[in-house]
Amino acid sequence: MIKEYFEKGIPHHAYLIEGQAEAVLPEILALCAKFGIRTSGNPDFCHIAAQVFKIEDARNLKELASSKAFGGGKKVFVISAENILLEAQNALLKMFEEPAIDTHFFLILPDAGVLIKTLASRFHYIAAPGEPESKDAKKFVLLSKRERIDFLKELLAEDEEEVESGRSKAAKFLNELETFLHAKGERNVGLFEQIFKARKYLRQPGSSTKNLLESVALML
Repeated sequence: MIKEYFEKGIPHHAYLIEGQAEAVLPEILALCAKFGIRTSGNPDFCHIAAQVFKIEDARNLKELASSKAFGGGKKVFVISAENILLEAQNALLKMFEEPAIDTHFFLILPDAGVLIKTLASRFHYIAAPGEPESKDAKKFVLLSKRERIDFLKELLAEDEEEVESGRSKAAKFLNELETFLHAKGERNVGLFEQIFKARKYLRQPGSSTKNLLESVALML
């Protein structure tokens, strides 16, 4: 998938890949190996994995990217996250607007819609192949309305004290549910519109993750 967009010698400086990190990361590592870039024991290769990419992560990335490559070649950064906070996105705007020479970024997100347009426009967008069927999504659809509400309580239980972590988990689940429903030929337009609205409002501070997911559960 990725290698089709990556031309040796003149690659784009930043790729936005919409998909799951566990499926995309192996291909990026294989691509680096093909071009002679070591992905272990190499200070010029960095993989940053975070459920929620925060302002501190953005500052660390900017500092790492500002230095020259130790080996005199290319520097490669792979960032995989479920969500990127708005303040972190704003902090990265200038870095991607004026990219350093021979520095390349791969940003992996399950939902590219979390990026503001000004930041997303600085990336070359790649859509990952369809994700495998989600067991949780399949189970959720088969439950009764009451059981779906209980299911959501369990889904979010571990993240009651970590709001952003809960939002990320909810967004990922909505993506999996939407993919599953499309694959099964669901034709309820209102249901897909509700999933879209829930995912949109999840990104807004102060919104209730629990209420948004329950609104989808009741539409099924």
